[in-house]
Amino acid sequence: MLNFQQKLFASNQPFGGTMDLSASFKAYDVRGIVGVTITAENVEAVGAAFVDVLGLSGQTIFCGGDMRPSSPIFTRAFSKGAGKRGALVKDLGLISTDELYYACGALDAAGVIFTASHNPAEYNGIKMAKAGALSVSSDSGLNEIRDLAQHYLNEGIPGAQRRGAVAELDVLPGYAERLRSLVDLNTIRPLKVVVDAGNGMAGLTVPAVLGDRLLPALPLTIVPLYFELDGTFPNHPANPLESANLRDLQSAVIAHGADLGLAFDGDADRCFVVDEKGQLVTPSAITSLIAVREILRAKAAGESEPAIIHNLITSKAVPEFVAAAGGRPVRTRVGHSFIKARMAEEGAVFGGEHSAHYYFRDFYNADTGMLAAMHVVAALGGQRLPLSELVREFEPYSASGEINTSVDGVSSTVARVRAAFESLSGVTVEDLDGLSITDDTGDWWFNLRASNTEELLRLNVEAKDAETMRRVRDGVLDRIRR
Repeated sequence: MLNFQQKLFASNQPFGGTMDLSASFKAYDVRGIVGVTITAENVEAVGAAFVDVLGLSGQTIFCGGDMRPSSPIFTRAFSKGAGKRGALVKDLGLISTDELYYACGALDAAGVIFTASHNPAEYNGIKMAKAGALSVSSDSGLNEIRDLAQHYLNEGIPGAQRRGAVAELDVLPGYAERLRSLVDLNTIRPLKVVVDAGNGMAGLTVPAVLGDRLLPALPLTIVPLYFELDGTFPNHPANPLESANLRDLQSAVIAHGADLGLAFDGDADRCFVVDEKGQLVTPSAITSLIAVREILRAKAAGESEPAIIHNLITSKAVPEFVAAAGGRPVRTRVGHSFIKARMAEEGAVFGGEHSAHYYFRDFYNADTGMLAAMHVVAALGGQRLPLSELVREFEPYSASGEINTSVDGVSSTVARVRAAFESLSGVTVEDLDGLSITDDTGDWWFNLRASNTEELLRLNVEAKDAETMRRVRDGVLDRIRR
């Protein structure tokens, strides 16, 4: 029996329905429910607007998609719209998000990928990049693309003087070679690695980069979980941020006696790490580990104080380890457009977020879960300790993890929490990104941020020990939920 999406795409025809595009355009990308808030008709208009707003008529642009059933239809629709406005479209086929960034950076052209990352099967969306893998966000052209696409939906897409063409291009070999050139895994000790691709794009990229599908074999034994590309996600959602989605990986690591486990999200731009005991290694610890490696490499090349970007929700251990290694920590807001902008501004060698997005100067300041995974594998394989002991020093504090709470009135709730804590003596209040309260003795801090898309608040708490963390966490939650 055909499921909903199979029925929806069985005819291989575009969907109709002009609508308000503000329902699917977000701060950093486009994201919506297939056939409801994102349709092929809309995508065709977006393709035309992408070319016009960024001035790409007569130029090469890239277009690819993930394994969701709707991605091929949307790729064709976007290419059609872009071609009407004179772009020369290179169809990249099935790609991960960091493959798109590779193409835009290495080949210096703008492009898009159709993906909804970790969202459920009924969703799809668009991530966009300019030439050089520069971000397209609400601050750098996304709103203008939305408005012009809306106009084209209402009035029709005008034809360009010269219609563009579409041709195919495979960037997977170049992507794999680029990553292999950045981290040497040939001389590490043999390791067994369980990889949960979640039926997402890592099922394509892991064999190419860590396996021997395209390049010579590495001293790695890969144990694959859910490598079959399937955008209906038959095994579990491709969202490793939710602990339930890591259970299969954790069990497999123990069952196979593996040295570590890797879990990728749907579009494979994020990577989560599990140690040999099946325990999650926090993204902050991974950020610190990679930061130290990149600082030492940059200093060996002659840089005096390499910059490392971290958002304000990463552990306070991150800037401490960066400074201890001779680097310069730079704190910023949450979000890839902010991180990428500061990476370029500071000439930073590396950046990390609490959400397991990792950014590399050598990868066009873009985020790539695969390169982060390679750094972890290299660090582990370059010495004899198990991963749990290797990362222990990078996790000196107790963290709550991100706690989401639906609320009636985001602003009023934040104001209530602020009033309760700013009246305390010996605390610092900050508004860089949401509400941050820090104990002046350094014993604890918390950040409370509003979601960009829902009426909910995201709480992160860190403290010197578990008891203090629980006390602060429960105190904040009590005021949020009153």
